[in-house]
Amino acid sequence: MAILNSLVALATDANINLGLVAIGAGIAILTAGLSSIGEGWIACHAIDAMSRNPEQAPKFQSVMILAIALDESCGIYALIVSMLIMFVLGGRA
Repeated sequence: MAILNSLVALATDANINLGLVAIGAGIAILTAGLSSIGEGWIACHAIDAMSRNPEQAPKFQSVMILAIALDESCGIYALIVSMLIMFVLGGRA
């Protein structure tokens, strides 16, 4: 309920654009957080596959590293988008 009250207060404020910029940056950072959960799942399942089939461990490890690198790039892009939202759009508000 406190979040809803703060959003209502934010919407009635004179600096509504600055509040919307902050909400947009928060949503972008939320996607970066979800990306880190995906990295954990990738590592978990790769280690599970390596433990079930140790002969194929080098293949699983290389695929795991590639998948984590691709997932990490999504998190980095979300961070860059949130910084652009804050500094470019926030400066205009």
